Amino acid sequence: MEAMKLIAGNWKMNGLKAGAAELEALLAAEVPAGVELLLCPPATLVAAFAGLAEGSKLGIGAQDCHWEVSGAHTGDISAEMLADAGARDIIVGHSERRADHGETDAIVRRKAEAAHRAGCTPIVCVGETLAERDSGETLAVIARQLEGSVPEGIAGLVVAYEPVWAIGTGRTPTTEQVRQVHAAIAARMPAGTRILYGGSVKPANAAELLSVPHVHGALVGGASLKAADFLAIAAGAAT
Repeated sequence: MEAMKLIAGNWKMNGLKAGAAELEALLAAEVPAGVELLLCPPATLVAAFAGLAEGSKLGIGAQDCHWEVSGAHTGDISAEMLADAGARDIIVGHSERRADHGETDAIVRRKAEAAHRAGCTPIVCVGETLAERDSGETLAVIARQLEGSVPEGIAGLVVAYEPVWAIGTGRTPTTEQVRQVHAAIAARMPAGTRILYGGSVKPANAAELLSVPHVHGALVGGASLKAADFLAIAAGAAT
């Protein structure tokens, strides 16, 4: 049986308590058959959103975590704290964390291990820059990131392929480029690993991207901020 498509929304550094109106719209909507919805708001909203979504078909996740359980890490949040707040999944290694905070594959791996330790599902992000794509290094970069970032022996771990050059730019790879990378990831991961595509996913291109072999869902950025757009993408996963 084919695994359910996972449509995960990453709100990034967006969202105040007033954003609960978008959450309520998601909770009131009918989730398409064969589709699983996950929303990852900023850490300040995880507990409130998890409480509102309890008992629904909408999962609540987090965007990052520290690798330690606790300690003198001012401003950081552990995976255990996020799980305690109601997070079900935790994104680690997003390209913006790698670029803006200098996170290495080794750090991403430790964070993925921490998410698993806390009982959350790690969503490990990998992807190439435009320079790496143009120089023909895409598959080598992805292989290196998978080797360094993905812990062994974690059942149910999710991988998200996000070409850095497509995030927030409106540019998307061709379906053949997506197919090639997702097939390469699938060949390196245990059978059953869900592989998401992330990079300017919108209602207009969702169905096409989600029909590519080995694309088991999407990691959605800006389009997840509006319930109508997010649900339209989910509908594309069901077609």
